[in-house]
Amino acid sequence: MPTSIMHDVLELGVNSRASDWHIKEDSPIAIRIDSRLVDTDMVSTKEFVAKALEAMLSTDEMKRRLAERGDADVSFVEEGVGRFRVNIHRQRGMISIALRHVKRNILSIEELGVPQNVKRIAESERGIIIVSGTTGSGKSTTLASIIEYINQNFRKHIITVEDPIEYEFQDKESIIEQREIGLDTINFESALRHVLRQDPDVIMVGEMRDKESFDAALQASDTGHLVLTTLHATNASQAVNRILDFYERAEQDAIRGALAINIKSIMCQRLIRRAFGGGVIPGLEILINTPIVRKLLEENKIDKLHAAVETGREDGMQSFNQSLLGLVNEGLITEEDALKMASNPESLKMNLKGIYLDSRAEILG
Repeated sequence: MPTSIMHDVLELGVNSRASDWHIKEDSPIAIRIDSRLVDTDMVSTKEFVAKALEAMLSTDEMKRRLAERGDADVSFVEEGVGRFRVNIHRQRGMISIALRHVKRNILSIEELGVPQNVKRIAESERGIIIVSGTTGSGKSTTLASIIEYINQNFRKHIITVEDPIEYEFQDKESIIEQREIGLDTINFESALRHVLRQDPDVIMVGEMRDKESFDAALQASDTGHLVLTTLHATNASQAVNRILDFYERAEQDAIRGALAINIKSIMCQRLIRRAFGGGVIPGLEILINTPIVRKLLEENKIDKLHAAVETGREDGMQSFNQSLLGLVNEGLITEEDALKMASNPESLKMNLKGIYLDSRAEILG
């Protein structure tokens, strides 16, 4: 297969461990390495973009979608380089392209640097596990590591529904089927409506976007399946509120009750620069659905979840500040970077000096 005009810039990025590429007409092509954007010495002219579109939009339907909507999500394979998920969009009347590398090399939980407790969470037989964070916080990477841990250690049937596929899995102990929106199924709603007829043990939904997708996740959990998904939220309380916002106010009491029963864990992630050797490491807030958490959900005391997390170390929970403190103490990140990323920098400053406040009274109050 001949190479496309994209070959050199994609190869450069892959060799530099880039996660993303940003292409805008008449501008230097930028790549994201360790969460930082770096300009290359390649400039995307109008002709360059036109040839890139010709290679990526392989069907009339894709071209029609871009023309009508101003956006198109596609998958693209560059021979000898790899597979990429692509978003093509118009801005100021011109075309821009964002690409993300779909990796085959999936980091283990140890290599990723997340707590070993995540393995115990991944071993759950049923329930909903949410990995949340902002765009670019490594949610999909952590989710892939969890799936790969299950794949390597348990005989399960895993079905993923993604838009688009971000990591390619190879069957090991488990059987894995990956369904891509637009290629293998029409949309999330259709895929999730039929997934329970496909005899899954584990269902991974690339992102919770609306009421319909979360209804399907609840149904799957209720019937004894493990559901893994991502959500845009910066902490556990915000993740719960984001889910509740999918529903009308009259429905929210019932949904909180369903969450109290079905949520297994909410992990909220941010990436922090490593102190040595380059790269980034995830900091994680981890909420586990203990009896205390369940009661707070049922009683609509969402604002007290952070206090339950801070006092739940024995149950495997940790706040984001506790995660940062551990990473500083291990020498993996600097105090300066920890304070920049902290949810509560003043509290972290006290923790770094060995001063801790008791949050138990807050839960009881």
